[in-house]
Amino acid sequence: MRRILLSTCLVVLAASAAARAQECDRSDDGQQMMNICAGEDYQAADARLNKAYQDLIGSDDADGRKLLQAAQRAWIAFRDAECTHSTAASQGGSIHAMEVSQCLTRLTNARIKQLAASAHCEEGDAGCASAGEDSDEVQ
Repeated sequence: MRRILLSTCLVVLAASAAARAQECDRSDDGQQMMNICAGEDYQAADARLNKAYQDLIGSDDADGRKLLQAAQRAWIAFRDAECTHSTAASQGGSIHAMEVSQCLTRLTNARIKQLAASAHCEEGDAGCASAGEDSDEVQ
């Protein structure tokens, strides 16, 4: 399992390095360019996630921060493992980096919506914890 996770991380890092070397050109439908564009999409989603997380963690008390940190760490582990699992069939292929980036982007965007929804929860609103979750978003 650790090897698969490490492999996925290396693929994403390699795609990120390639993205820095060459910018996304969405008119180029070659696999390398699609990998670069998907990597850029994930990097943008990750930046938005970090901002949403920082905004939310800054508004919590000390206990709330600890709980949010634990939840976020667990969510990141889940996201990475889920993307490793769901893209395993393409491992070793030229499409793999794109599929990993697309999975990471999709799950990251869903998490941003969750964090944004919880930022607007009022204390004591038990139904608010699941606000923003849509079963169609995470597949």
